[in-house]
Amino acid sequence: MDGLTQTPSALVLGVPLSLLDRSRIRQGEQAGVALRATVDRAVRAEELGFHRFWVAEHHAVPGIASGSPPVLMAAVAAATRRIRVGSGGIMLPNHRPLIVAEQARMLAALHPGRIDLGVGRSLGFTAPVREALGVTQYRPENFAQDLGALQEFLDDTRPVTVMPPGIAAPPLFVLATGSGLATAAERGLPVVVGGPVLHGDLEPLSDYRRQFRPSAHWPEPHLIISADVLIAQTPERARDLALPEAWAMVASRSTGAFPPLSDHEPHGLTGRQQALVEEHVERTVHGTADQVAQRLRDLVARTGAAEVIAFSSTFDRAAQDASDAALARLQHRGTDQSHPQGV
Repeated sequence: MDGLTQTPSALVLGVPLSLLDRSRIRQGEQAGVALRATVDRAVRAEELGFHRFWVAEHHAVPGIASGSPPVLMAAVAAATRRIRVGSGGIMLPNHRPLIVAEQARMLAALHPGRIDLGVGRSLGFTAPVREALGVTQYRPENFAQDLGALQEFLDDTRPVTVMPPGIAAPPLFVLATGSGLATAAERGLPVVVGGPVLHGDLEPLSDYRRQFRPSAHWPEPHLIISADVLIAQTPERARDLALPEAWAMVASRSTGAFPPLSDHEPHGLTGRQQALVEEHVERTVHGTADQVAQRLRDLVARTGAAEVIAFSSTFDRAAQDASDAALARLQHRGTDQSHPQGV
């Protein structure tokens, strides 16, 4: 069986699939190329039937071109017609809630019914970046306050009116771990969860559901999981596709910043660094279409997720495109994919 083009119906997923693109720069490539590639990938994602296409926020990272999600979202939304476009996410420590609300509402006015607003609370990756952003500390209570203010601005329940007026608020999602899950539960908001939470104790997800307070927009808890997903014709090739991000991750531990993606293994990796590479690859959902479908089905079953967002990237853009196409074929077209607020 061709692991890239065929998937047994028993392994087809029953939840929507979406993409998150971080505008990863390849070695020897200008950042503008990476940004234009993000827009091109969004156009293909729409053609392939993905549910959403989200972009990220990173500052002063040599290997990531995207520092302004609203600007990139505007470009993506203008180049597409149907797919939902969002941020994964905008980091609230770096922006006043009013500004975030204004940007989101302006996008929603230009592209009605297509904009998502995902927010998080990560600080800049290094001390100089945090200092440049003007935020060196950001406590859970700060995030709760800013998130509450943002929600109120979007719902027009604050004295200041967010312009343009009369625009339906885009749905708000929380990129959450730990205390962020508790904050989202208290505010009655959906969450996007990835990383260690999915591979360890799932009690934080149970706590989120148990503590969830129904809101006007979300009467029930709503969980989206994010995963690094790569599909190839053989398991060995899929593993090779996962290595460039693993090498970049290891380099970031030494340099403090993710470098551009490379197709060559760094020289002189220590035993500890090689172990970190293998750990990263192991956490990547990679393999043939059959293998990836099974792993994603297991993740959805374990977590009760309503959707999967894949944030994969690799050096070989053509292989990335083929992986996206294979992943799209795992999406069950006949499944009811309705959500609150039409999202």
